[in-house]
Amino acid sequence: MKVKICGIRDMKTAEFAIEAGADAIGFVFAESKREISIEEARKITASLPDKVLKIGVFVNETKDVLERTFEEVGLTHLQLHGDESPEFCRSIRYPVIKAIRVMSNEDLRTIPQYDCEYILLDSPYGKYRGGNGTTFDWNLLKEIEIQKDKLILAGGLTIDNVLEAIDLGKPGMVDVSSGVETNGMKDHSKIGDFIKKVKGGGKVNDNLYTSR
Repeated sequence: MKVKICGIRDMKTAEFAIEAGADAIGFVFAESKREISIEEARKITASLPDKVLKIGVFVNETKDVLERTFEEVGLTHLQLHGDESPEFCRSIRYPVIKAIRVMSNEDLRTIPQYDCEYILLDSPYGKYRGGNGTTFDWNLLKEIEIQKDKLILAGGLTIDNVLEAIDLGKPGMVDVSSGVETNGMKDHSKIGDFIKKVKGGGKVNDNLYTSR
């Protein structure tokens, strides 16, 4: 099971997450309390291993800005969290993750229209499009038809509910942001514990919590 830590804004947290076992790092370029500049994101990606997915999160951005940011930052994927159409996603020349907010089965029926590298299922919009710390009805996931390794599950995940979400949705990756924060800031201890929980209780180096 892969883990994405989203909303990264500093080098130390990115490095900690990777050392703790994260497979993907997310940078938010849309309006958000976790928004990061292109310059800062580029500094972070330059220090990360090649095997780590570097994902940029955008909302209703132009194709030109998406592709230019991909190149300037050194991303591996573009996560589109707005109202982007299947045709728009296909027009992007770099790997796309299409985020779909889930309120009912009707939303899940749109999945086959998107032939993207990944589909991310998230909770309905709050103040921002993502990262609001709310869940959706994971029981809906029992009926969806999708190659499971292409499914990313997000929305209100925490160390307390992530195993239930995985059991119901069988995703290839889980995506967490607010669930590993304390007072709006990424919490290294919570990141380590979350990754350990998802990956089956494998030991996380205790020194990680004291070395940063």
